[in-house]
Amino acid sequence: MSYLVPAGLYAIGAPSREDPVVVTANYKMSYDIVRRELAGRNVWLLVLETFGINVWCAAGKGTFGTDELVRRIGATGLARLVRHRRLLLPILGAPGVAAHEVARRTGFTVRYATIRAGDLPAFLDNGMLTTPAMRRLTFTFRERLVLVPVELVHAWKPILLTTGLLFIAAGIGTGRFQAGDGLAAVIACLGAVLTGMVATPLLLPWLPTASFAIKGALAGAGWTALYFLLAGGGRGAATTAAAYLALPAVSAFFALNFTGSTPFASRSGVKKEMRLTMPVMGCALLGGAVLWLFGKVL
Repeated sequence: MSYLVPAGLYAIGAPSREDPVVVTANYKMSYDIVRRELAGRNVWLLVLETFGINVWCAAGKGTFGTDELVRRIGATGLARLVRHRRLLLPILGAPGVAAHEVARRTGFTVRYATIRAGDLPAFLDNGMLTTPAMRRLTFTFRERLVLVPVELVHAWKPILLTTGLLFIAAGIGTGRFQAGDGLAAVIACLGAVLTGMVATPLLLPWLPTASFAIKGALAGAGWTALYFLLAGGGRGAATTAAAYLALPAVSAFFALNFTGSTPFASRSGVKKEMRLTMPVMGCALLGGAVLWLFGKVL
């Protein structure tokens, strides 16, 4: 949460009173990318205090918003430094900014430039006109793939702890410790985690329904079937039923986490899906655990 730069007004090159003012967040990666794309030009860069959050997420939270933009214009004395009254904002910042309020309170008009910082040079060279391509947000296979490591980094510690406990619990039998049983349980669990965290995002357009949780559960059911196929069958009806309850729930949980990385999941929609699916996941995990313990006792 400390990956940020101080909010304020920055100069790229040697901007004059006539040069454009580009607005961005103080998330350091956003700041660095915008500066890199505008290198060699004379541009004012107005950086809002978003507490180290990127433009899109900060717009949803309200920190990349009307009040902060108005406050930053006043705090930097921007009106004294430029003759024009135009601000160039990223399109993904629009949910947080009421352009008419900014104009009423500061005299500056808001123009939404592009989605990607990489299109800013072409936008400026094109007479500040936004083309349809500059407004189009894609979510290709490669763009989904590059997000997977972020999910892995966030989750590896609890996954390591959970699989360690699962290895011990599964290996404990009626006699001596069965390492093979513990390893089989860990493989099944890790497979379900990776199905929800990796396979579901990559297969996102082809998995049915709009619900991320259901997409993950369907992919998790597919992994469970593949696991038993590779393992040469189940180890009793109770254990098999437990796996088909618990493993898809694990995949569904991690698939639902991915909503924060997508360009089309709304905050209210995610909250609604969580209210509907989280209790189902919890019941499935609990039922799977009970059946699994029942199968071990038998």
